[in-house]
Amino acid sequence: MKTKFESYCNKDIAEGCKFCIRGEKLVLFMGGKCSRKCWYCSLSVNRKDTATTYANERPIKTVKDVIEEAHANNAKGAGITGGDPLVYFEKTLCYATALKKEFGEKFHNHIYLPLPLVDEKKLLKLKTCVDEVRFHPTFLAEKNDELKQKEFEKIKMASKIFGVENTGIEVPMIPEKKDELYEFIKNLDGIIGFANLNEFELSETNFKRITEEYALNEDTYTVRDSITVGRQLVRKAINDKLKINVHLCTAKTKDCYQYINRLLMHDILPYGNRTDEGTVVYFAVEYNKPETQIETIKKYTKNFYDDTERKRFLIEMDDVEKLYDKTDLKIARIEEHPTWGNERLEYSLIGE
Repeated sequence: MKTKFESYCNKDIAEGCKFCIRGEKLVLFMGGKCSRKCWYCSLSVNRKDTATTYANERPIKTVKDVIEEAHANNAKGAGITGGDPLVYFEKTLCYATALKKEFGEKFHNHIYLPLPLVDEKKLLKLKTCVDEVRFHPTFLAEKNDELKQKEFEKIKMASKIFGVENTGIEVPMIPEKKDELYEFIKNLDGIIGFANLNEFELSETNFKRITEEYALNEDTYTVRDSITVGRQLVRKAINDKLKINVHLCTAKTKDCYQYINRLLMHDILPYGNRTDEGTVVYFAVEYNKPETQIETIKKYTKNFYDDTERKRFLIEMDDVEKLYDKTDLKIARIEEHPTWGNERLEYSLIGE
């Protein structure tokens, strides 16, 4: 039942998830506006309700930006998310189509969708550039039996368009919703191919309610009992011999496998040294006016790279000791993320 990447499933996981686990998915965030206002939404404050599009950590404005980031990430697919990508429907179609055109039909696009804006016309258009669709039903946020049935019918319609194996649901594993959630999954058996249950997590935007109503695990950002209850649902799916692939995706799965593997897939600058966590260590001589430093460096090594964007020369690790001993250059050891923005994690000058 437990997978080798710290999650749990009754049989198998969705095709899109396999790409994610290997770090092969570009995260394409279409914008933070949504057709629903779920109280447990996990979006950060700086992304919620905004119109900015991101490819991984990079803000983007054009198809060219998306393609560049996909190449930099060596992506083999994209997870298209929001907010609600249907709020940005034309842009979503444009970017998903462009990725297929650039990388070929094997480039695997999956999309996360709330259900209010879903209709047959949109789904048929999405089918031309999206391989797998994942729905977020409303009943976890509000009780409305009539709406629940309408959304059930929309999911059935999507299954006919995308195929059973390419249609699923993805929801947070809210402990007290376990019975209602399992009933919903069981009623979809044979109609959809997978049900992804995500460990329930704390975020900036749900902080107040979760800290007031739920106990947290020792890590202080995951809800106690979410994994326990999720495992119970996976076990019930096994006992009931459901056809659906029920997958409990834990915070460790996302943080220690999906995210780290994506970092490890990402291009890095010359003379960078990857860590096991996906970060990169550089040895650098920073500059304002590079003329003096470059002449000194050239006397002792040809192994350097001029990172003009960040105003620094990156030095081959094997040459650091020689440059330190024989010059007065200030050489910094810098650990940072390889993704857009190169978020700096550590900085220290050699010898200090």
